[in-house]
Amino acid sequence: QVLQSTAFFQELWSIYNQIRVDSEFRFGRSQVQEKIVNKELFVVITAEGGFSGDIDQKLIEWMLKSFDKEKHDIIVIGHHGAIQLAQRGVSIKRYYKLPSRDQNINVTPIINEVQRYKSTTAWYQQYVSLMVQDVKSISLRAAVQQQGMEAEVDAKADTSNIISEENYIFEPTTYHVIDHLERSMLNIALSQIILDSKLAQYASRFRAMSAANENARDSFDEVKLSYHRAKRSMQDQRLKEVMSGLRKVRS
Repeated sequence: QVLQSTAFFQELWSIYNQIRVDSEFRFGRSQVQEKIVNKELFVVITAEGGFSGDIDQKLIEWMLKSFDKEKHDIIVIGHHGAIQLAQRGVSIKRYYKLPSRDQNINVTPIINEVQRYKSTTAWYQQYVSLMVQDVKSISLRAAVQQQGMEAEVDAKADTSNIISEENYIFEPTTYHVIDHLERSMLNIALSQIILDSKLAQYASRFRAMSAANENARDSFDEVKLSYHRAKRSMQDQRLKEVMSGLRKVRS
């Protein structure tokens, strides 16, 4: 899914890079009349349930070190994160369920929220390996531009079909098309961040279950050893009682 969306992103970036009027990324809101909220939006991506190890707690604690209620608003994706913030007395702007599917993730409601703020930072879990997961934060603008630079490096030079207002008609206007491309690329970037976070959550859950299984085995071995010791102690006690009884009979 990530590979497919990356290929689609490269196609969008190629068009966008040719028709945008400057290098500023406007989150697809140049035609939006609504006043922009002069705050930074934190989008925190956590697990939906509590069986995700300690990585959600690590993410929340790290995010709260940068959080200032006067400067930031929080949107949480995943019920586990919403509960942890509520337990800490931190109010959130909105909560969304973590998508249960890994394909065709609809992040349009979140993108609509992102467009209302001057900047947005995503806080999420990053998959490193099956046994190692990390927490990460990234500006959505930086995420889009980073993918754009990678697309430019991977793209092959093709000057035979340059897209511009000289040879294309953009309806209703060029600015509307640019806005649509920016929203689409934001959608892809946020979807990929969610998929990366879900992959880290799966790995963290696997690691937590593996650790629980090892602890259960250790506990079982300890109980088994205690059982045999107790059983041997009872046998020794009975043997002592029998020997003591025999001595009394002989005497």
